Amino acid sequence: MSDHGMMEKEEIFSKVLRAGRRTYFFDVRSTKAGDYYLTITESKKFTNDDGSFHYKKHKIYLYKEDFNEFNEILKEMTDYIISEKGDEVISERHQKDFKKEDYNSSSDDAAEGGESMDDSNSDSADKFTDINFEDI
Repeated sequence: MSDHGMMEKEEIFSKVLRAGRRTYFFDVRSTKAGDYYLTITESKKFTNDDGSFHYKKHKIYLYKEDFNEFNEILKEMTDYIISEKGDEVISERHQKDFKKEDYNSSSDDAAEGGESMDDSNSDSADKFTDINFEDI
């Protein structure tokens, strides 16, 4: 394996956020020049019809020169959502009396974050605001 491959895999500092069937990995890594940058990886678990499962992963790379603007926009967007809708999750799936079979009957409805719900996508994301970093 090349030096670059080894450098990319070296994690300087890491944190994990588990949010329902999603897991977020925040990893500080080192560039070839020895500077640091951040990778944020979303790993989402999907269950197949046969009971087996697989993960889909999405990764973003965030470099120091973008930290301030990224933080400002992220704070602005999350503050806007909380001020408009509050911090309580209002999805049917998060109500205490939610029944899975009731929700599956309306599987054509879009879920939070614009995802379509079906039997292969029925796990809860327990009180998590889905942020799509590709839009930033």
